Amino acid sequence: MFSLSELWSGGERQGSYKLLKPWWEVFMDYLLVLMLMVSIFAGTLLLSRDGVVCVPVHSSSTNYSSVSDSIFSSTPESPKIPAKGRRTNLDFQQYIYISQVCYHEALPWYSRFLPYVTLLHTLVLLASGCFWFHFPLTSARIEHFLSLLAKCCESPWTTRALSHTAKLDTRFSEAVQEVQPKVQITSSHKTRKSSMDSGTDSPLLAGTDSVSTTAQPSPCPSTSSHCSTLSALSLTEPVLPVQVVPDTSRPGATLDRSDREQARALFERVRRFRAHCESSDVIYKVYTAQTVFKVLKFILIVSYTTPLLGYITFSHVCQPHSHALTGYSVFQCSHPLSSVLRKLMQAYVSLLFLFGLLGIYALFWIFHKSLRQYSFQSLREKGSMLDVPDLHNDLAFLLHMADQYDPLLAQRLSVFLSPVSETRLLEESLERRWGAERLRSMITSDQQGRSLLQLVALPRLPPALFTLSQLEVLKLELIGDAKLTAQISNMTALREMHLYHCTASVEPGALHHLQEHLETLHLTFTQAAEIPVWVYSLRGLQELHLTGRLSNEGGMGRGWALGSLRQLRHLRVLVLRSMLQKVPGELSELAGSLLKLEIYNEGTRLLVLTGLRRLSGLAEVQLQGCQLERLPSALLALTVLRSLDLQHNSLRTLEELLGLQHLRRLSCLRLAHNRVLALPASVGVLRSLELLDLAHNQLQNLPSALFTLHKLRRLLLAGNLLEELPAEIRALTLLSELDLSANRLERLPKELFESCTELRNLSVANNSLGSLPAGLGGLTQLSRLDVRGNSLEELPLELGCCFGLRGGGLLVENWLLHTLPRQVRDVLQQPSSCPSSEPPSRPNSDCFPTFSAAQWSFHSALESRI
Repeated sequence: MFSLSELWSGGERQGSYKLLKPWWEVFMDYLLVLMLMVSIFAGTLLLSRDGVVCVPVHSSSTNYSSVSDSIFSSTPESPKIPAKGRRTNLDFQQYIYISQVCYHEALPWYSRFLPYVTLLHTLVLLASGCFWFHFPLTSARIEHFLSLLAKCCESPWTTRALSHTAKLDTRFSEAVQEVQPKVQITSSHKTRKSSMDSGTDSPLLAGTDSVSTTAQPSPCPSTSSHCSTLSALSLTEPVLPVQVVPDTSRPGATLDRSDREQARALFERVRRFRAHCESSDVIYKVYTAQTVFKVLKFILIVSYTTPLLGYITFSHVCQPHSHALTGYSVFQCSHPLSSVLRKLMQAYVSLLFLFGLLGIYALFWIFHKSLRQYSFQSLREKGSMLDVPDLHNDLAFLLHMADQYDPLLAQRLSVFLSPVSETRLLEESLERRWGAERLRSMITSDQQGRSLLQLVALPRLPPALFTLSQLEVLKLELIGDAKLTAQISNMTALREMHLYHCTASVEPGALHHLQEHLETLHLTFTQAAEIPVWVYSLRGLQELHLTGRLSNEGGMGRGWALGSLRQLRHLRVLVLRSMLQKVPGELSELAGSLLKLEIYNEGTRLLVLTGLRRLSGLAEVQLQGCQLERLPSALLALTVLRSLDLQHNSLRTLEELLGLQHLRRLSCLRLAHNRVLALPASVGVLRSLELLDLAHNQLQNLPSALFTLHKLRRLLLAGNLLEELPAEIRALTLLSELDLSANRLERLPKELFESCTELRNLSVANNSLGSLPAGLGGLTQLSRLDVRGNSLEELPLELGCCFGLRGGGLLVENWLLHTLPRQVRDVLQQPSSCPSSEPPSRPNSDCFPTFSAAQWSFHSALESRI
């Protein structure tokens, strides 16, 4: 399971793992090394020199103990006599045999194997000492923690943040010492760093250039309880104010782009590692179990090793069954290594006893101290890091272990645990990357010619944004923390704002400015709960566009408090892009101000429209993608309605048009992209209609009542099944735009060109026209003619009289254009230089100087042909 390098403490990666080894673990490792050396030395002696020396005992001696004593003992009082030996009649081989037999039979097992047993125990203790570094469930977390700790210590942002904090602490303490004789302080606890002078709860956010005397809102209000404040300052002595010297060294200590990116990545890694480690306490449990195992192992070894030490003796009596081989039944044996072995084992037990005491101390430390919670209270008391959160479970335990090595490691890690530190880094990065010059270069113009700036996927809003005083439209997309500060009051020209999936927060000063100046707001979100609360207090808002899910399966979602829209007293336009099932009745709160309501329902059926009845002041209603099959009866209550747009629905019949006769101001009706099969004669009741859009339906003919709408100016019938245009079209004398493209027309009535002289835009593309009437030249106001996709073989020469078609107003195939004479082609291809499209009627006309020789030759040719 474990390699030798893993079992041997010297083979561990001490450069990293030593950070998590407290002092008792280090001493225990050294004790294990000594115990290992003693065990190896004792085992080596047993392997190399171990054995017994045996001599026979004569049978005449009945008392073996007395014989042994008489042989191996001598008293000083006995007279010295010459030694006399007794012949045993044994040769050398017999002595060797008896020694080997007696070594295994007479010598106890602990005299032969105790060093080996202690060696195995020592190796087990070595393995258990580093087990938590190699256990699969803990090793990955430990290595990740050590790598993050190393990067936190090496990061330039750590050095800068700590030095910045130290400077603030030193300056403030010096300032307090200077003013202390004349400042009355109510409590000794309140003499620490104050947030009153810096305007923030943490020195990491305090400005180093100057100290503002006005208290700014704290970015971390939750930590305000940790911040001590100075009180009872004598305001009657202005000669001794508390001042801080500006930090002039800050510009020289800025980080480059790579360092900032590495610091930002490190913040994210620390955040993820914290979330991962605080979810469980497996490292704490494994280390506790490891320590308990070592203590139990110590108790086990001591319990059986200590009593055996007294039985390691020098002499032993051996009675081998070898009388037939040697002639003796009893032998007296001696163990030469017994004395050395006893002393080595006593040294081993002494080291083991010290090892056990350290293990018991470690257990007491584990259970006495709450290791699954880590608090940075010491840093808060110093006033350095007031917003660093407390840690739990494995991350807290690892920091407790690191504190035993060096308490400064936790302080360096706290830099990347501090939200204020990350905020300050992001602000500095934004200041560097998104300066005022770069933002000005990104400003473009929208369709209305207003200055527009779009910012996408930024972590925060760059401070330089609030210096763009001429910006009119601001688009923010996917901004992580779009905080609008009071500095937005500098953007005096801002009138429109777009928030696309942005969690925008507004300071009180910024909210007052937006209430007075903001006119249009576009919000895009996922759920209605994401709508900021401050939106409902924009009293000066005139247009509100909401895009996102506003309802649940049962109707309107509770997350959007529609009733709060009553505060938007000046709201004129409300646009909803969602999947509503009913028109919310709460919109009646806006009945006095709302003029335009647009609902884009993305194909979801709008079942209930009774909410429209209460909005009697609506002038424009647009319901697109609502799957409507009939005209809603709720529209009859909108007596001042001017424009009705029901495009992209499922309308099949228009029989309800008769009910719209009460809408006397209705001038625009858009019913395109539906399934209307026939236009009823009741359309004639809409006398005020000026625009009628029935494009992309399934109409096959047009009723005569349609041509009684004498005020009609725009008639859009593209994408239908019309085969003939009635001659009654001549009644629409005010008609300026007629779109008949994508139908089945084979000819155009001549009455169209005789009566509809105000026609400016005529589109008959993608039909089956074989020719164009000669009366086409009577449309002197015509500025756009589209005849592409037909069966024309030639174009009439009368097109040359339509001077408004010059400069690209005629849309036709190139080959068909060449059927005209060259003079006519030159006239049509000539750019229009006269503001009026009327032909010259007399030489003194204002447009007379613009005629060319080709135009005069064309007129001559036309007159001669006539």
